[in-house]
Amino acid sequence: MVRRFKFNWLQFFTPLFLSAFIFVNSTVKAQEHPDSIPRWHSLQSGLYFWEPDAPEKSILNDSKIFILKVDPRFCNFSMLSASEHGNRNRTADEWAKKFNVNVVVNAGMFNMSNARTNKGYMKNYSHTNNGKMNGYYNVMMAMNPKKASDPMMMLYDLTCIKWESIRNDYHTYSQGMRMIDCNGNKMAWDKRPGQACSMVISATDIIGNIYFIFVRSPYTHQKMIDFTVQLIPDIRTTVYLEGGPEASLYIQTPDTTISKIGSYVSKTYENDNNDHFWKIPNVIGIQSR
Repeated sequence: MVRRFKFNWLQFFTPLFLSAFIFVNSTVKAQEHPDSIPRWHSLQSGLYFWEPDAPEKSILNDSKIFILKVDPRFCNFSMLSASEHGNRNRTADEWAKKFNVNVVVNAGMFNMSNARTNKGYMKNYSHTNNGKMNGYYNVMMAMNPKKASDPMMMLYDLTCIKWESIRNDYHTYSQGMRMIDCNGNKMAWDKRPGQACSMVISATDIIGNIYFIFVRSPYTHQKMIDFTVQLIPDIRTTVYLEGGPEASLYIQTPDTTISKIGSYVSKTYENDNNDHFWKIPNVIGIQSR
């Protein structure tokens, strides 16, 4: 017996129409918001940057957000501290030239009373900068793994993973204040919620890229949390590193030099006049392999 096949035109064409609609809709959105699509520029192996406009204008400067993306598979990371290197604070470019690294960025907020000690736990191999855990800081930046199978750098949300389970896995640690959690949820920034400043933060995504995000124009921390979620797909654990004139990001490669220098802080340093790096005690150094 011969079976007659009945062709279902609706079933055949619906997926095609749906795919076409999604493609056109995505294209229209990209044309409406062209700066929301990452356009990474390669600096060196494992190092890429993008500098989009912020989703909202600031009261000062160019309202640009500089994003450095680091692929840990192709980079080495080091913790450089004044407490380990002659008790001498240095500017970001001085740290980079002294220790021959491609990137220097703040490793976290430091105690102003001695201008040396990180506000959270900080340890580099046998040297301890601050041996006390900060109960309010829920991100641990970990570098230099003891096992070759672990990533060279990772940001751990300490509410999602227990400190005891990772404290012996790496040689280098720096603890900081969480902005976005391990699931990509935005935190409510309760500390000085109305404060606006220049700032630098660090983040990771679901595949383990590390980001260092700098903004000179002043924004509140909550705004920067919102911007980060908008600009980086699949963002995850994010940590605040520093704000105001101490916020520093310096990049030197054979053919490119980039200096990102902070300035404005609400109520304490309300100007956009700073034109030089300030000396800072603790930095992360990154070297492309």
